[in-house]
Amino acid sequence: MNPQLAFLLNQAVQHLQSGNLDGADTLVKRVISADKNSADALHIQGVIYGLQNRHEDAIAVFLNAVKLKPGDGVLQFNLANALMESGKFSESLPHYKKSTQLIAGNPDVWINYGKSLKELKRFDEALGAYEKAIFLNQNDAEAWNNKGVALNELKRFDEAIAAYDKALALNTEYAEAWYNKGFSLHDTRSYSGAVAAYDRALSLNPNYAEAWNNKAVLLHDMQSSSEAITAYERALAINPNYAEAWNNQGATLHDLKRFDEAIISYDKALTLNADYAEAWYNKGITLNGLKNFEAAIAHYDKALGLKEEIDWVYGDLLHTKMKICSWSDFSLNLNNIVNKVSAGEKLIPPFSLLSLADEPLLQKKCAEIFTQDKYPPNSTLGPMPKHANHEKIRIAYFSADFQNHPVSFLTAELFEIHDRSRFEVFAFSLQQAPIGDEMNLRLRKAFDRFIDVASMSDLEIAKLSRELHIDIAVDLGGHTAGSRTGIFAYRAAPVQVSYLGYLGTMGAEYVDYVLADKTIIPDGSESYYSEKITFLPSYQVNDRKRAISNTVFTRQELGLPEKGFVFCCFNNNYKILPSTFDGWMRILKAVEGSVLFLYAENEWAEKNLKQEAEARGISATRLVFGERLPADEYLARYHACDLFLDTAPYNAGTTASDALWTGLPVLTFIGKSFASRVAASLLHAIGLPELITNTQEEYEALAIDLAMSPKRLAEINLKLTNNRLTTPLFNTPLFVRHLETAYTQMMGGYQADLQPDHIFIN
Repeated sequence: MNPQLAFLLNQAVQHLQSGNLDGADTLVKRVISADKNSADALHIQGVIYGLQNRHEDAIAVFLNAVKLKPGDGVLQFNLANALMESGKFSESLPHYKKSTQLIAGNPDVWINYGKSLKELKRFDEALGAYEKAIFLNQNDAEAWNNKGVALNELKRFDEAIAAYDKALALNTEYAEAWYNKGFSLHDTRSYSGAVAAYDRALSLNPNYAEAWNNKAVLLHDMQSSSEAITAYERALAINPNYAEAWNNQGATLHDLKRFDEAIISYDKALTLNADYAEAWYNKGITLNGLKNFEAAIAHYDKALGLKEEIDWVYGDLLHTKMKICSWSDFSLNLNNIVNKVSAGEKLIPPFSLLSLADEPLLQKKCAEIFTQDKYPPNSTLGPMPKHANHEKIRIAYFSADFQNHPVSFLTAELFEIHDRSRFEVFAFSLQQAPIGDEMNLRLRKAFDRFIDVASMSDLEIAKLSRELHIDIAVDLGGHTAGSRTGIFAYRAAPVQVSYLGYLGTMGAEYVDYVLADKTIIPDGSESYYSEKITFLPSYQVNDRKRAISNTVFTRQELGLPEKGFVFCCFNNNYKILPSTFDGWMRILKAVEGSVLFLYAENEWAEKNLKQEAEARGISATRLVFGERLPADEYLARYHACDLFLDTAPYNAGTTASDALWTGLPVLTFIGKSFASRVAASLLHAIGLPELITNTQEEYEALAIDLAMSPKRLAEINLKLTNNRLTTPLFNTPLFVRHLETAYTQMMGGYQADLQPDHIFIN
C-alpha cells in the first residue's frame, strides 16, 4: 500500500478509536476506492458497519477481506462476531474455529465461540469453549458467567450456581450474573435465594426488564400472584414490546381468575409475535376456563402447529375435545398419548389421563412425570422437626373446594363429627368461596379452625402448617383444578395423605398414604401407587344431611316421554368415551321406547352427542339433556329415572352416591385403575354387588335385562331402599371411626420412627 493510502487508513483508525464513525467511514471508502483489494481497509469498514449495527453490510465486507487475507485471526473473529450478531450462528462456527487456531491465546475468541454454540443448543461444546477461556484468564468474570449459563442448560444447577458465584466474586456488581444465578436458584426451587438474586440484579440495573419478568415468573410459581403482576408491570413499563412478559402476565392473571384481562395480555403478546406458540396455548387455557371450548381447541391446534413440543398442550387439547364430545381421531390420539407418556414425555396432565386410559401403570408414570416437572420435593424449609405428641392429633384438610362442590357435598359431615376429644380439625382453604355460598358457611362452623390461605404462597402455607404443628395434612385436591401440590412438596406435616379429589396416585415421594379400599386397589395392585395404601372397609365418605327436594318433576317438565324406560347418566361429558357411547346406543336399540337422560355442560357437547347418536342409527330425540339445577332439586330429578348407567374408565363418584342416596340403582363396569373401580366400591358398600359387571358385554346385557324385567329391577330397588341406611355407604359415623383409627395408626408409626407402610382397617 502506498504511503498516502497508509496515512489515510491510519487516520481512519484514529477516528474509529475516538468514536467518529462517519469520519472513519469517509476515509476508509477513499482507501477502498483507490485499492479495492486492501484487506485492512475492508476489515476496518466491517468494524465500522458492525458498530453501526449494519451487520449484513459488515458480513459482506468481512467476507471479501477474508478471501484476501484468510490467515488473519482477528479478521476471522470479527466476521464470526458479525454472523453471530445477525443470528447466523451455524455460519459463524467455522470462522470462530479458524480464529481459535490463529489467535488461540485470546479468551474473548473462546467466549464468543461458546455463545454461538449455546445458541445452537450445543451446550457441552459451549461449556468446553468457556472452560478454555477461563484457562487462559482465571479472572474473566464473563467467562465464568457464561459457563454458568451452559451448566444451567445442562441441568447441572449446583455447578452453575458455583460458576456464577465465581463471576460475582470477581465483579460484585455484575447484574447479569446475579440475574443468571436467580434463574438457576429458581430452577432448583430455592425460591428465597432466587428472589434475593433478582433483587440484587435490579438494584444494580433498575431497568433490567428481563430480571423484572423472571422475578414475576418466580413470584407466580410461589403463588404470590399479586406481587407477580406488579413485577410484570415494571418489566412492561420498561419494554412495552416485551412479548414474553405479556404472555407470562396473562398466565398469572388467569390464575387470579381475571380471565378477560388475561386475554388482553395474550393478544398483546400475539400482536407483537404472531408465531408465539406458548401465547396461543396459554390463551387457549384461559378460553377453556371461560368455557369457550371450541375457541380453546382452535388455539391449542394453532400452538401445536407452530411448535409441536410444547409441554402438556396435546393432553389439554384432547381433554377439551372430550368436554364437547368431539371424538375425531380419538383412537389415534389415544395411542399417541400412551406411547409418548410411556417414553417419559410431558404430554398430558395426570387428571386428563384418568378418563382416557384404564392403565394404572401408565397413570403412575404420567403422575410421576408431572409431579417431577411441576412439584419436585423442596427442602427450603429443611427437615420436618419432630415434636412431642399433642393431647389431640391435629388434622388439616387442604382444599380449593370448601364451597358448593362435589368434594364438600361428600365430606361436610365428616368434618362435623370428628371426635373432638381426640382430634383437632383444621381447614386450609385454598380458594376464596363466592360470597354467601351455603356450603362454605356450613363448613366454617364444622372445623375448629378455618384458615383462608388463598392469598398465601405454597411456601408460606407449608410454613404456617408447620408452625401450627399439624400432624396429618390431608390433600383433598391432588392433581385437580385449584390444587396446590407445591405445599406438600415442602412437607407441610409429618404425615401427608391423598384422599378423594384425585382418583389415582400422586406420583410424589412426599405423599405418604392414599386412602382406598380393597375393591378400589385389589391385591397385587399396590405397586401402581407411589404412596402406601390405607385400606378402609369402605372408601367414600358421604353426607347424610344432603336434602332431597320434595319437588316431584313430571316427565313433561324434564323433557322426557310420558312412557318408556329412562336410563340416565349425569357424569361430566369428558368421561364419555366413544366405546361407552357405542354401548349406550346398543342398549337403546335393544330397549324399545327407552331414552337416555344426560347432562350436557355446553351446547357443543349436546350437539355432538345428538350427531353421534344419529350416526349409530339412534334418533337424537332419544337423548334428553337436563339443565343445571339447585342441589336439592338435582337430587329430586333422579326420581324420574329408572337406571343410572356409569362411564368407564372414569366412573361416577359423587354422582353415583347421589343416585344411590335418592334410591336409584347404578350399573357399573369395573376396570383396573382407581377411577374405574370407584362405583364398584360404592355398590359393595351398599350391598349391591350384582350391579357390578366385568366386561362391556356383561354391562350392556344387564342394562337391557333390567330394563326389560320390571320384577327384577323392582327387587333391586327394594334392596337398595332397605340397605340405604343400614349398610356402610351412608353410615358416616362408622366411616369416621374407621378413618380416625387409620389416622391414629399413621401417627403411631411416625412417633415410633417407622417408615410408612400399608395400613389395614377392619
